[in-house]
Amino acid sequence: MKRMMTLTGALVALTALTACDDGGGGGWYYDVDYIEITDDLPAPGNPAGACGVPEEALPADTATPTRVIGDGTPASCTSAAVVEAVAQGGIITFDCGPDPVTIVLEQTAKIRNDTGPEIVLDGGGLVTLSGGDRRRILYMNTCDPDQVWTTPHCNDQDHPRLTVQNLTFIDGNAENEPAETAGGGAIFVRGGRFRVINSRFFGNSASPTGPDVGGGAIRVFDQFEDRPVYVVHSTFGGREDLANVASNGGAVSSIGVNWTILNSVLSYNRAIGNGGNPAEAGTPGGGSGGAIYNDGNTLTLTLCGVAIEHNEVNAYGAAIFFVSNNHDGTIHIDDSVIRNNVNHSNHPWQILPGISGHDDTVLDVDDDSIIE
Repeated sequence: MKRMMTLTGALVALTALTACDDGGGGGWYYDVDYIEITDDLPAPGNPAGACGVPEEALPADTATPTRVIGDGTPASCTSAAVVEAVAQGGIITFDCGPDPVTIVLEQTAKIRNDTGPEIVLDGGGLVTLSGGDRRRILYMNTCDPDQVWTTPHCNDQDHPRLTVQNLTFIDGNAENEPAETAGGGAIFVRGGRFRVINSRFFGNSASPTGPDVGGGAIRVFDQFEDRPVYVVHSTFGGREDLANVASNGGAVSSIGVNWTILNSVLSYNRAIGNGGNPAEAGTPGGGSGGAIYNDGNTLTLTLCGVAIEHNEVNAYGAAIFFVSNNHDGTIHIDDSVIRNNVNHSNHPWQILPGISGHDDTVLDVDDDSIIE
């Protein structure tokens, strides 16, 4: 059963609904075989998450890659090889030998908008991409003329369609990016479509202050037809010393973007700004959304099989900051755990524990979820 809550002031309406596991449309998969990533770091995904995955969020088929980075040795998997392959686009895999390898990028890998249209970066469970705590790791922007304009409506086009899967992103740093592309320590995306599958994000950072900038790991704008970003069977943080940090949205941040996050973990991330949005007098602003920062107009955030724990903020939304400026926002929460998130502010402004937003946000929460 679900409880549907529309909060208006102190009035809370509860309506019992029968849950429909397949969303009424079919094409959902419950036994997806993900590549196992084995090392001493937190594994990707929530082991307690058992939610169905829609067909469009399944791992991409990379059996026949367009290009392969490496010739079977770790030494062949260089920063230059990654940057070149990403610029050329297509289905990209790695052949760096049988053991895990970390590739420290000497420049940000940038996607060209006239490649693809499907672009897949698949680490096979063995590859870590590092920004060396000096630079962002991956960048896609359909409105950046340096990456080639391909339509007259760059803010709403269906390509490139980027998937990152079976990868670890570590020590990406976007703290010194210009304002128009700020945020997203590991990955910045504007336009097209974007999916994250069976991947991990550790120790990434973005601008430490500012009222609306964020995304320690990921920052997203302008998805085609407002279709959702999918994050599936992935981990952000997972351990205190692996926190992703930013002014807002310690793990992920966006403006005007819908998200569907499935069977994933977002824990120990931090929103380290101070003063909220708009910034309080005498503050630089920020500090909202320990794990997730969603801002914009009509918005939908869907969480299923997700654990959001031990995140921290200095302002609002210890777990989630969700503000629909036109008061047309919905949060769906199924089979998820949101707890033990810490708000260091004296003004937590919550619609549910750990979740900040307008009182009229529609909250569609099932009885199996734990929010405390």
